[in-house]
Amino acid sequence: MTVAHTDVGAYALGLLEEDDRQAFEDHLGDCTACAAELSGLGGMRSLLAGIGPVEVDDEEPEDLSGNITALVDRRRREDRRRRRGTLVIGLAAGVALVAGGVTVGSAIVSPDGGGEHQHGSPAADVLANGVRHSATDPATHAVGVVATRAEPFGTEVGLDLANVRGPLTCRLVAITRSGQQQPVTEWAVPPKGYGVPGSPAHLQVHGGISVKPSDVSRYDVLIEGGGRLVTIPV
Repeated sequence: MTVAHTDVGAYALGLLEEDDRQAFEDHLGDCTACAAELSGLGGMRSLLAGIGPVEVDDEEPEDLSGNITALVDRRRREDRRRRRGTLVIGLAAGVALVAGGVTVGSAIVSPDGGGEHQHGSPAADVLANGVRHSATDPATHAVGVVATRAEPFGTEVGLDLANVRGPLTCRLVAITRSGQQQPVTEWAVPPKGYGVPGSPAHLQVHGGISVKPSDVSRYDVLIEGGGRLVTIPV
């Protein structure tokens, strides 16, 4: 039986009939070129696992090397699509994290202004389900409610703020029991304010810190340029 050197690819894929396979294995003992090429195709079966057959035109001579190339190209395309899908999922998670305010603060307004939480927002979820603490500042009369929830990254934080007028730029910071300050998030208060007559809706913001809830002694709402709206002990 005549054995063609081009049978290397077919042998590597297990496509040869039994007689052809035995003949090719005999051929390998005397052909160093085919043996070397076969060694380089050792991972071919795993590479092509799960890919359907490539259609061959019965009216044209079968080009095995072309079929193998088509199979490899198909697997590469599938790998690229899979990687792109993973990237999209990762980006979506990152966008949700940033939009939630863990690294960039976002203001979420309660529509009824009565302290009820806006359903579906990250801040509302923490405020509804986390451990809550509240305080009213005797000087500014600002009212703050902080809710915290332990997470693998540290602590997820939600803040509900009322009885404050702007324009102000504020930030929420956590003060640890060792005296360190960790930023949570920041936002702007428009002139009409939040939780006041004429603008009854509360401000709700969401963020996170890297320490555990038990490591925090209080949360301060600070005013850019100096001053403090309210301190909430925990």
